[in-house]
Amino acid sequence: QVQLVESGGGLVQAGDSLRLSCAASGVTFDHLVMAWFRQAPGKEREFAAAILRTGETTYYADSVKGRFTISRDNAKNTVYLQMNSLKPEDTAVYYCAAEEKAINVRLGRQYNHWGQGTQVTVSS
Repeated sequence: QVQLVESGGGLVQAGDSLRLSCAASGVTFDHLVMAWFRQAPGKEREFAAAILRTGETTYYADSVKGRFTISRDNAKNTVYLQMNSLKPEDTAVYYCAAEEKAINVRLGRQYNHWGQGTQVTVSS
């Protein structure tokens, strides 16, 4: 049973940074494609970033490219999302997602495993 536990969310001001973490258990971590999605109040869940199994290939939504960095530590079974230059529009619940199969990494419906989410609030 794959379990994903996010941490690191909080309340920050515009321009600040946060680092989210997602620890995985119950699975061979380096078999997983890992991603971060987010859902703002009243909006649909959207893709933020993804990283393939070795960590050499990453993908970003245009809205976060250049500000967010996804990375993984396969020895620690953990994926990270470093968020810099945060904006009020980054306010959302951020979810970690994982999938063993080859998928379109930007499509949330293709991930079978999800964390419970962590709230990020950016004040102006």
